[in-house]
Amino acid sequence: MLIRAQDSTLLLIDIQERLFPAIEDGPALAEHAGWLLQVAQRLDVPVLATEQYSKGLGPTIAALREQLDEPALIEKIHFSAARESELFQRPGGDRQQFVVCGTEAHVCVLQTVLDLLERGREVFVVAEAVGSRRTEDKALALERMRAAGASIVSREMVAFEWLERAGTELFREISREFIR
Repeated sequence: MLIRAQDSTLLLIDIQERLFPAIEDGPALAEHAGWLLQVAQRLDVPVLATEQYSKGLGPTIAALREQLDEPALIEKIHFSAARESELFQRPGGDRQQFVVCGTEAHVCVLQTVLDLLERGREVFVVAEAVGSRRTEDKALALERMRAAGASIVSREMVAFEWLERAGTELFREISREFIR
């Protein structure tokens, strides 16, 4: 199945200030998530972002938070964002496809992905835009998500599938600004 802009929502899970420094290769993860966020906004793909117990883990990192509208932010207490009914009530929450990135891959990302799949949603996990404190945990999480039915993808797979075709002005803009 292809990822379609009109059917999908970008979901950023718990990329938060206090946890972020402990995430392996966090700066790269933030760069990839920010890239996806900008491409999604250019293509009118809804973006939602969760924050796990922000009193303890802090808000979403500034580099991403600055690009988000306030209604996109969802405070959560469950590890799975899909256990929060608010996720499905926000603009984009009713879409069939979720493109997922965030932390930690083996906790909140994994549990969200499994719950979304259980709800019959199509889930695409962006490999370079998810992370954990330990490499082994991320690898096991990606393996488990794939086995459960999620598609593991790259950020460029997402962008090109959202674009669908070359030769348009929008394709030229995205290509020029984001794809090098």
